[in-house]
Amino acid sequence: MTSTVYYLEQTTLQQLKAKPLPTSIQVCEVIENQALRSEQFYREVGQYWQWTDKLIWSALQWQHYTDDQSLRTFGAFFEGQFVGYFELYKQQDASVEIAYFGLAKPYLGQGLGGSLLTRCIETAWQWQAKRVWVHTCDLDHPSALANYQARGMTLYKTALED
Repeated sequence: MTSTVYYLEQTTLQQLKAKPLPTSIQVCEVIENQALRSEQFYREVGQYWQWTDKLIWSALQWQHYTDDQSLRTFGAFFEGQFVGYFELYKQQDASVEIAYFGLAKPYLGQGLGGSLLTRCIETAWQWQAKRVWVHTCDLDHPSALANYQARGMTLYKTALED
């Protein structure tokens, strides 16, 4: 199946159009059991958006993926319940990719996507990023592209991919 992939970026923190995260939502970096948490978050969020590339991974593959010091995983929680997550990947050129971003299904449509994305982008910039970028596609949440753009990310490339 062919999908349209959208590549977006910010080149300065000043481009961020912030939406504050409710104080009831706690975001924390996953330090312990990162492989397990990364897999859980990926499966929980991705099952609704055709995230399939890592479904066949073994525990060892997840461990190898998360052992990379260039990868950071963050979970968002409300009263102990999983709300969503993001993973940031710092590349050789000091750009930071939003590798994964999404909300758990019970929290979709509640206006939390923009505020969690704000926290994600702020966290990426705090990692001494020269640029923050992401790619999304027409198989993701229908509001994904609009959310990235609403946070000040600009489209720099569109491609058709299988």
